[in-house]
Amino acid sequence: MFGNSKEKSVEDNLSTKSNHLEKGTRVVGDVETTGNIRIDCDIEGNINAKAKLVLGSTADIKGNVMALNAEISGRVTGTIEVKELLILRPTAIVDGDIIGGKINMETGAILNGKLRMDNSGYVQKGKGTTPANTTGTKK
Repeated sequence: MFGNSKEKSVEDNLSTKSNHLEKGTRVVGDVETTGNIRIDCDIEGNINAKAKLVLGSTADIKGNVMALNAEISGRVTGTIEVKELLILRPTAIVDGDIIGGKINMETGAILNGKLRMDNSGYVQKGKGTTPANTTGTKK
């Protein structure tokens, strides 16, 4: 009862803010944000963005990525889960699986993993099916 409207207002305000981790920065540990974030640096850890995530061409992520929407131009070594729209720019390199609602993969982007379209949002741990084989061969 007390403080609920104030806490909600602070959370709403934070979700419209943008964060930026610039080139030359190195993060060891997880990054979590309710607002938009642009990353142009190296991260060894997981990223959880409840809004839009932009990985610039100099970003090198070693960990899993979860976001509402994402635009990737850098390198990700790990699983990517995007609830709404994932855009892989021509300089993107993904060494891992992708699970997303909508995916736009531009010419030049590299995916070394499996791709699964899942319009239900984030995949719950231990649920779901095996990602589709993107090589076109049957196992």
